[in-house]
Amino acid sequence: MSNKNKENITLSNQIKGTTQNSLTKEAILHIPMSNYAYGYDRETLHIRLRTKKNEAKRVILRIGDQYVWDKGGAGGGNLNASGVGWSGGTNIIMNKEVETELFDYWIAKCKPLNKRSRYGFIIEGQEEKLLFTEKRIIELGNENDEKELCEIGNFFGYPYLNYIDIPKVPNWVKDTVWYQIFPDRFANGDPSINPEGVDEWGAIPTRDNFTGGDLQGVIEHLDYLSDLGINGIYFCPITIGKTNHRYDTVDYMEVDPALGDKETLKKLIEEAHKRNIKIMLDAVFNHIGYYSKQWQDVVQNKENSRYKDWFYIKDMSKIDTPVEQIDEKNIPYETFGCEKYMPKLNTENSEVINYLLDVGKYWIQEFDIDAWRLDVSNEVDHVFWRKFREEVKKVKPDIYILGEIWHGSLPWLMGDQFDSVMNYLMSEAMKKFFCTEEINAEEFKYMINDVMVSYPIQVSEVIFNLLGSHDTTRILTYANGNVDRFKLAYMFMFVQTGCPCVYYGDEIGMEGELSSISEGQRKCMEWNEEKWNREIFNFMKKIIRLRKENKELRSISNEWVLADKENGTIILKKESISIIINNSSKDIILTLPDYLANKKVKDLYEEEIVDLKEELMLEKYKFIILK
Repeated sequence: MSNKNKENITLSNQIKGTTQNSLTKEAILHIPMSNYAYGYDRETLHIRLRTKKNEAKRVILRIGDQYVWDKGGAGGGNLNASGVGWSGGTNIIMNKEVETELFDYWIAKCKPLNKRSRYGFIIEGQEEKLLFTEKRIIELGNENDEKELCEIGNFFGYPYLNYIDIPKVPNWVKDTVWYQIFPDRFANGDPSINPEGVDEWGAIPTRDNFTGGDLQGVIEHLDYLSDLGINGIYFCPITIGKTNHRYDTVDYMEVDPALGDKETLKKLIEEAHKRNIKIMLDAVFNHIGYYSKQWQDVVQNKENSRYKDWFYIKDMSKIDTPVEQIDEKNIPYETFGCEKYMPKLNTENSEVINYLLDVGKYWIQEFDIDAWRLDVSNEVDHVFWRKFREEVKKVKPDIYILGEIWHGSLPWLMGDQFDSVMNYLMSEAMKKFFCTEEINAEEFKYMINDVMVSYPIQVSEVIFNLLGSHDTTRILTYANGNVDRFKLAYMFMFVQTGCPCVYYGDEIGMEGELSSISEGQRKCMEWNEEKWNREIFNFMKKIIRLRKENKELRSISNEWVLADKENGTIILKKESISIIINNSSKDIILTLPDYLANKKVKDLYEEEIVDLKEELMLEKYKFIILK
């Protein structure tokens, strides 16, 4: 191919941000007891600071035990005593963690003396030096420096690194590759339990039809999943519901007969565990189904119902209106969204609390499930979730608690509620960059980096990464059927920290759109191998294997060597591994950074040794993974 059709990419193509001579004080941010300051383990404290992008040359964390004084110190310094006397601790150079569109983020990982600390930040700009503390921002470089650096009353405090307060996550999750199953659409292993009026397998999916998928069908395909590299299955609800999705729970304590029975579920979990596959069930605690016994009791008995306080009733006089006649814009009770078939539960009610806690514990105790995914978790109160965590962790300390939240989720992720959340923020970035090219490489980098600093690192290490689900258009459809774009998106997800999830059928190239008139994302799984996209299937098996074999790909480390906004080119370094991406419609000739140029490396994906030159040619929408 002639070079005139290729773009020449060098590191200098990137537009560098301008550098200010002074530090913008109003851009500096630190929040104690948050994602900016938290315990990572029994002895380690992580401290972050935000500054305006490209202004700070260096940041130093000044940290010390509040009780260690050279002289004086009222109350051992813990009473915010004024005057020189506190030793001021030690200085630790902070590392620049990431940059976003507007800010730089700095991090220090330290082991505080006696687990206690007061701390501040020395920020060095081009022409000035500031001391940033809880109470003041002080200009350094004069005769008062010594006094200001020892004025403990101004400094931030992390009084004691209490182990119980540290966000603790199950270690096994870091190495898990999940596979999401929509039970009615995965596999029909027992036609004898098909619901009445079931459609044939492969029928066009609608909001109302059933196609006969069941738990036995999953059992029969566990070896398929294991061979693919899957070691975790996330099920949409399997308890009794009236709809094919079963988010309208009728009975939390029973397996839906159309899916099987409890013995079948036990067998499924036992067989999965034999293959080292974990099981995650879906808990729908924000709302219940219209046809549940609790809600039906309210409809029939109104004020005399023992369950009336389980719900939020707006107008009891209209509560027995036939559900078909209820105007969705004027529902006489609170619901999930505007779904009149899903009345919202009052999780402040003690009976509701105890009932749902019993549900959460029951499926762990009786079936040994490994994880709970919490539906619409952001609309349930924090007090309930704190109780939920305490109770289920008593039963199984390493149970994984995953919240469904589509926005920033820090309030749920400080160690007292969820272990992590579904990473829809990263999903949005990946789809907009790789599938639709709505954002450029630089904007993509900023979006990914922003997610990375939004939570404690241990939370990010088990965050649930996904490109699609039962609630979204399938990723291949989102990429307009472009297999190479699909592969770039999945590849990037598999080289990020957290635990990736494959939505059933993605691995064989299934497509489907979610819209007001389509449920295409919930098609029946295609088991006719002649209809599989073998290129995608082989890619998926290989990228899963590479992730498992190379621990560096799972690390939190993301060094953006290049993010070229003009040409869609990325070089991402993860310790000793470099991922080079060409997300553009043109072949490129890339000038390699010094650490790669003229080196002999291994192409991990193609499994071959490569002698690199100073330049690398990479075809459109392709990637290479080098070590």
